[in-house]
Amino acid sequence: MLILIIILGLVILISLITDLKDKKILNIVTFPAMIFGLSYYLFNQGWDGLLFSGLGFLVGLMVFLIPYLLGGMGAGDVKLMAAIGALTGASFVFYSALITSIIGGFIAIVLIIKRRGITFSIKSLFFSIPFLSSNLGSMIVNSKDNSSISFPYGIAIFFGTIITFAWKGL
Repeated sequence: MLILIIILGLVILISLITDLKDKKILNIVTFPAMIFGLSYYLFNQGWDGLLFSGLGFLVGLMVFLIPYLLGGMGAGDVKLMAAIGALTGASFVFYSALITSIIGGFIAIVLIIKRRGITFSIKSLFFSIPFLSSNLGSMIVNSKDNSSISFPYGIAIFFGTIITFAWKGL
C-alpha cells in the first residue's frame, strides 16, 4: 500500500510541476501510472483487484471526459484522473473529482473576478444564464482570445487528490 501512496504522490506532483511549467500533463507520467495501478491490483488481488483498478480507471476517465469534449480542459487532465483512478479505485477518484471540480470552479471564479472585475462578473452571470447552451469551456480555456481566462487544471487535481487522501485515505 505504501508503494501506491508514493506512486500517487509522485504522479500528481510531477503533473503539477509540468502543468505549471509547460501547461502539459505528460503521457510519460500518466500511462505508466495507469499500467502500474492495473498491474499492482491484478497481481496482489487477482481479478477482483483488476476490476477494482479498472473501474477506478473508467470513473477517472469518464468524470472529466465531457468537460474535455466541451473544450473546458486538456486531455492530460482526463488521463491524469484516469491514472489516479487506476491507482486508487472508483470511490476515491470520484470524491477526488468532486473536490477537484470545486477547487477548479473556485480558481476560475477568482480569476474571472480578477480579470474582469466584480461588477462585470456579476452582471455577466445574471445576463448570460439563459444562454448556457454555448460552449461552456471556451471562457476558461481559450487562451488565444484576449477576453478568455486559462489556468493549469493540474493545480485543482493536485489539491483535490491531496484533500481526498487526507479525508478518506486509500
